[in-house]
Amino acid sequence: MENVKETIANLPKDDGWNAGYPLYQYQGFWCSPNFIEDIILSQEGFKAEPTDIFVCSAPKSGTTWLKALAFAIVTRTRYDTSTSPLLSKASHDCIPTLSNSGKKLDICEPGLPLIGTHTPYHALPKSVLNSDCKVVYICREPKDAFVSLYHFLAKRAPNKDDYLSLEKAFDLFCEGKSFYGPYLDHVLGFWKASQEKPHKVLFLKYEEMMKDTEPYVMKLAEFMGYPISREEEEAGAVWEIVRLCSFENLSNLDVNKTGVKQQSKAKVENNFYFRKGKVGDWKNYLTTEMAERLDKLMDQTFAGTRFSFHD
Repeated sequence: MENVKETIANLPKDDGWNAGYPLYQYQGFWCSPNFIEDIILSQEGFKAEPTDIFVCSAPKSGTTWLKALAFAIVTRTRYDTSTSPLLSKASHDCIPTLSNSGKKLDICEPGLPLIGTHTPYHALPKSVLNSDCKVVYICREPKDAFVSLYHFLAKRAPNKDDYLSLEKAFDLFCEGKSFYGPYLDHVLGFWKASQEKPHKVLFLKYEEMMKDTEPYVMKLAEFMGYPISREEEEAGAVWEIVRLCSFENLSNLDVNKTGVKQQSKAKVENNFYFRKGKVGDWKNYLTTEMAERLDKLMDQTFAGTRFSFHD
């Protein structure tokens, strides 16, 4: 443990978005030291099983929703939508997190194959990258992802007067200095993996799923090895999963209004994970110049890859 702390202390450092909460650069991405510690220890100790399914994303990119959908799909034979643990627990508490002991922590369901993480693809434990386990990734249009992240961290700021202006935070985001950033590199890493190993990595776009969720529930279930039968589909199982996991339903549950999640060394109110969930909300916050700047960065990052957020 002391070696890990020494490693972190010698990493490149930035003041970050909150006063007193610096970011450190590890293996090409920026993160807070407590999460880097978790990542280093998981790289050293975690052993993936072939049946594991990693639910991955950059922060504020549809994480809560994807976790809920994956959990509802995998556990649908144990619970119907009136008895699902999602009604009494936040989706973050229903799925274990890849954490510092190298074990799957906070498991609420025996035999549950799902594991959540924000870790970039290249920094996942070697046993994940080299095994037959599966990876599901969701990305979000970067301008919306930034606005959502900004408001999320603003709610968590211990001293609102010390929190960065939106303009300064945007500058840092564009420089790649955000949690698990650069954001565009995070997306590109998983997208490339999905092209190289389509049997292992499923790449999803938040905006496309929001437009028409049911086909993606079917696709997600098939990929994870929990296909939805025609009989289930005809009985309305897909629609029930979509309804259960919708932003409107989850955000209005008591547990997501008043509950608290223990996150590493800090507590986060569950309601912080729910703001609007809308596509295009960035237009209410970013200037034309800011939007053009980020669009240009996207063009540069994804040049020659055939990837676009706007397919």
